Amino acid sequence: QVQLVESGGGLVQAGGSLRLSCAASGRTFRSYNMGWFRQAPGKEREFVAAISWTGSRIDYADSVKGRFTISRDNAKTTVYLQMSSLEPEDTAVYYCAASDRYDLQNRDYYGIWGQGTQVTVSS
Repeated sequence: QVQLVESGGGLVQAGGSLRLSCAASGRTFRSYNMGWFRQAPGKEREFVAAISWTGSRIDYADSVKGRFTISRDNAKTTVYLQMSSLEPEDTAVYYCAASDRYDLQNRDYYGIWGQGTQVTVSS
């Protein structure tokens, strides 16, 4: 069973950048599709970005396209989310998740979740 631990969150000014990391334990990491989701106070958890286990498929939410980049290093069993041009609306707890299903955007297909890392963007 894969376990996920996020890091890299923090407080940043609007227009700034952060890189989130999600370290996975377990030898089967490379067989999972990996996604990033976020949840703001009072809102549902929403899809942000995802990458297939081979890295050949990548999806982004429209709200982050052109600003966020997802990547993975299977040798390091880590997935990253590079966030640039951050906006106050990006403030949320960011979660890393793993899925063995084809659909990258469906939150219900992700069965393994990390504990989350807080990202706060000040205006």
